[in-house]
Amino acid sequence: MSAMARPRKPLLSTDRIVAAARTLVDAEGLAAVSTRRLAAELGVSGPSLYNHFRTKDQILEAVADSVSAQVDLSMFADGRDWRTALHDWALSYRTALRDHPNIVPVLARGPGRRPAALRLADAVYGAMVEAGWPPAQATSIGALMRYFVMGSALGSFAGGFVDDETAYDPADYPHLGQAHRLAERQERVDERAFETGLTALLDGLERQYELLHEDDEDR
Repeated sequence: MSAMARPRKPLLSTDRIVAAARTLVDAEGLAAVSTRRLAAELGVSGPSLYNHFRTKDQILEAVADSVSAQVDLSMFADGRDWRTALHDWALSYRTALRDHPNIVPVLARGPGRRPAALRLADAVYGAMVEAGWPPAQATSIGALMRYFVMGSALGSFAGGFVDDETAYDPADYPHLGQAHRLAERQERVDERAFETGLTALLDGLERQYELLHEDDEDR
């Protein structure tokens, strides 16, 4: 009896669909995703996708969660202090979003029922409570960090200026004489801005933490 021939194409799976959709979103944006387009990219019939996802929105939710899964959470379990853990997590979070900026609007809706996004929220909240933050403030810290990191991923400040020194007439913009140079330094400017903002946030939180525990000692 002869052995069964292997299929010419890999069998369709949830992971394959998500990977193909993520590649499409990265390259062309959310509007490029459709079941017809994905089926063509995967070399399958459109209806076969419905065995894994019922709607386009479900596919985009899965893509968003696959990006959340790329965020490192180990810093909340390996003994780092809360400030260092938040700093290192924010860098990893921003890297994931920077690598997949077109999916950020979906991520911005909140974790919903997405498993990786919920694990992320749980890790941050749990670490803050364990470090001595009251639950309400731990929630606020998680929200604050999410706003800051996602906001940084939605666009580039430096990239918003054109590389044309005639665009910013000193008569109209006396302080923007070097603004045309920002575009070519986009990555460096944006990275420095993110680190500056992150340090300022953490400095403020650290002061709140000190005051919180000073009050505890005075009781």
